[in-house]
Amino acid sequence: MAQELTAAPVLSTPEDHLFEYEKPDTTSANARSDDELRAIYEVERTAQECWNGGKKKIALQFPDHMLGDAPKVVELLQNELAKLSEGKGSSDTDADPVKERIWILADTSYSACCVDEIAAEHADAQVVVHYGRSCLSPTSRLPVIYVFTKHNLDLDAVVQSFETEFSDKNAKIILMADVVYQEHVAGLFERIQARGYNQLLSTKIQHNPLGSIPNRTIIDTQGREVAANEDESIDLKEYCVFHVSSPPTALLLALSSRFASLHIFATSDDSFALHYSPTRTARALLGRRYAKLLNLTTAGIIGILVNTLSVANYLPSIDTIRKQVAEAGKKSYTVVVGKLNPAKLANFSEIEAWVVVGCWESSLVEDDAGFYRPVLTPFELEVALMPDEERIWGLSWWGGIESVKPIEDLASQSKGVAISDSTPAGDSSVEDEDDDANAPVFDLRTGKLVYTARPMRKAAQAQAGADDQDTTHAAGNNQEALTLRPKAELVTINGVLSPGAQYLRSQRTWQGLGTDFDDERAATMEEGRGGIARGYTVGEDAETR
Repeated sequence: MAQELTAAPVLSTPEDHLFEYEKPDTTSANARSDDELRAIYEVERTAQECWNGGKKKIALQFPDHMLGDAPKVVELLQNELAKLSEGKGSSDTDADPVKERIWILADTSYSACCVDEIAAEHADAQVVVHYGRSCLSPTSRLPVIYVFTKHNLDLDAVVQSFETEFSDKNAKIILMADVVYQEHVAGLFERIQARGYNQLLSTKIQHNPLGSIPNRTIIDTQGREVAANEDESIDLKEYCVFHVSSPPTALLLALSSRFASLHIFATSDDSFALHYSPTRTARALLGRRYAKLLNLTTAGIIGILVNTLSVANYLPSIDTIRKQVAEAGKKSYTVVVGKLNPAKLANFSEIEAWVVVGCWESSLVEDDAGFYRPVLTPFELEVALMPDEERIWGLSWWGGIESVKPIEDLASQSKGVAISDSTPAGDSSVEDEDDDANAPVFDLRTGKLVYTARPMRKAAQAQAGADDQDTTHAAGNNQEALTLRPKAELVTINGVLSPGAQYLRSQRTWQGLGTDFDDERAATMEEGRGGIARGYTVGEDAETR
């Protein structure tokens, strides 16, 4: 038999469980020296760029697995900035004498690949130094110094794996690497080219997620940049990709949809290794993405999940997605929850599907993440909202909001279509819209008819019918017959239909804290905790300190 609670559960962190970073093991033989840390985190270059830009307030953003090195990196960076300050010439007498201040952003608001401008602005930082791999999405407010960090790589092992994968010396191949291994690409290209591969191309980093290859530009054998558009000489479908280190899932899907095949050299830093065909894996993932997409075609209430506040065009993208959902006759709600997890989204049980507003990496939520409702990307939303006869799931795929068009572009496209279409005399575009709104919606997975796929159009029709009946009854004053209201009573807020409020009233079994007891008594007020997170004080203890 379950025991009854005698006291409220403790939902806060005990005060003796203070957060402390994991200190690096300085006694181990694998401990990194100052010179190694200076090289890995590119301390000299970082200090020089901050000094040249006159940045006095610097925020350092580390991923979780690098936080152990953060205090030492701060110390090395401060020493390097002090050397630059001491070495300035007499002509710099008007320079700002304020000493540089450095903050560690120990926790990011969203994904680690994006620059956390919100946390940096809390410290009034003038520049953010982002460490580790990055999605390189353009920021909206602060300048960024990217430090991918340097990683060792066994070039001989990579070359041997390359020759095993490609025995044909005439094969068309593009050499790529994760951003943290990008510095090794040039050396690998020279070694592999010397083995007789005459159609080998390499890549270098550029800040353009929407490029033919995300954040990469192609380099030919002469070291020149090559455009790889549809009207150029390079057809990406004819090339294979050899990628050093396992790419994130979003990049895996994007590459597999643009190239003939994908081959991966797994490194020691990979959290997982694809021991079978990456191309086949990506095709299977795309198939599962399409299965999730079908959920959205019949969803009446769609949640717009904001997963970034830093990517430059996130606000216009939200407006565009709202317009797309509204034109489809569905209802959208915008939600900001910070870092995603299934428990947070499960609180919004009325939401039937989610679309993520984020960078091209963080917008993709893994299939096995355990979310209660499907979580899709803006590209998948656009495909799902297409009519059944136009929806074609090809191999093209994209994850983020970078490709979302502004509302102005959508309006101009709609206007152009309206001008070019010729409507025969007697036909009406309004009638076509009514026919489309009345068209039945079937779940393509179960074959069942779905009545709630377009709640806003159904509500508009019901309201129009009610208004017509009211008008008819008012005009016919000599008639005493009763007029019927629509069968379903609609819940509105400020005159606008709210499916969320309707769900709250009719389907939610728990609607929040209420009057559970007939005899309510006021609780005794006590002074609670105060101070900052690293050391709270309770009650009168604050006065004795």
